[in-house]
Amino acid sequence: MNAKKAIIITRENPRLAVITLPAAAPTTEFAAELAGVCQEINFDTAIRAAVITGNGPAFCRDVASSHQTPAAFSLAGPVASINCPVIAAINGNAAGMGLELALACDIRIAAKEARFSFPSIWHGLIPSDGATQRLPRLVGRAKAMEMMLSGDAITAADALRIGLVSRVVPAEDVLEAALQMGREMAGKAALALKYCKEAVYKGLDMTLDQGLQLEGDLYFLLHTTEDRTEGISAFKEKRKPKFKGK
Repeated sequence: MNAKKAIIITRENPRLAVITLPAAAPTTEFAAELAGVCQEINFDTAIRAAVITGNGPAFCRDVASSHQTPAAFSLAGPVASINCPVIAAINGNAAGMGLELALACDIRIAAKEARFSFPSIWHGLIPSDGATQRLPRLVGRAKAMEMMLSGDAITAADALRIGLVSRVVPAEDVLEAALQMGREMAGKAALALKYCKEAVYKGLDMTLDQGLQLEGDLYFLLHTTEDRTEGISAFKEKRKPKFKGK
């Protein structure tokens, strides 16, 4: 993968992609570029995990600061469509569209100085790009309503307490913490990672019985894969498995 015009995408290792967002506020061109990067990751079967981080004081700037219309494009949608695990290394504040993007990731690791907010209510708008749906599912309705209706920022410590992020580390360590988690995930079976994501996200919109059926179907489907055979062999032979994503 080559560097893009605004978004930098690199390989920390052959199985781990790193997406670095620009410091400038998102634009429609930025959104189209990000969508292309996400498609590229899905088409590259060697990639098992991805990390997204910012290249500036914020994780991703809110478009409100540049007086653009956020509803004109989506950043969260393409990121949510990535099949492999996506880890957000939140290096700075995540407000508005920046937080919407972070919510589309599977796991969020934040710098302890980071702040999280949806200031759109102050501009006569509501959070968009999926935020009104993803935030309540993540932290519960009460805290989601408080954040969105007040527009007030919360600290990284508060974000950890309510489950918005899963880890808080010093700013200088946030990217390495995300990369380390990504390295560990990238060593696992790609299909198992993909189906686990599918079971969780699709199951949220199903009844319990439907979700259990989906889980069972995906579980048994994995028994037909080469990676499952390799996992059994590696366990018996007491060695590290060599998964091929098949």
